[in-house]
Amino acid sequence: VQLQASGGGSVQAGGSLRLYCTASGRTFGLGAMGWFRQSPGKEREFVATISWSGGSTMYTDSVKGRFTISRDNAKNTVYLQMNSLKPEDTAIYYCAGAPTSILTIHAERYRYWGRGTQVTVSS
Repeated sequence: VQLQASGGGSVQAGGSLRLYCTASGRTFGLGAMGWFRQSPGKEREFVATISWSGGSTMYTDSVKGRFTISRDNAKNTVYLQMNSLKPEDTAIYYCAGAPTSILTIHAERYRYWGRGTQVTVSS
């Protein structure tokens, strides 16, 4: 399975961006999908995850109410809608795929990773 993240860019605080993660290859092996992010000098952190059906989601506290994760399995695509962006949201955002549908915030439980897309939020 190959994952390609896109949609990053530069916005001012309060703005919005939509990230995309498109899967290719043996996509039938994908279950839960997640987004993580990493800022310079910081460890990679969990942002959001969604079950295979899309019926269950989880978010880190700092993005609740501002970010929405969704997926379209027919298009093999996962989305992260980011609203009310803050400078502290600046990071490289990575999408990840797990082999099971169990939601998890732990990066080590995701088997597949995309290359990341840069999000920069200026004040």
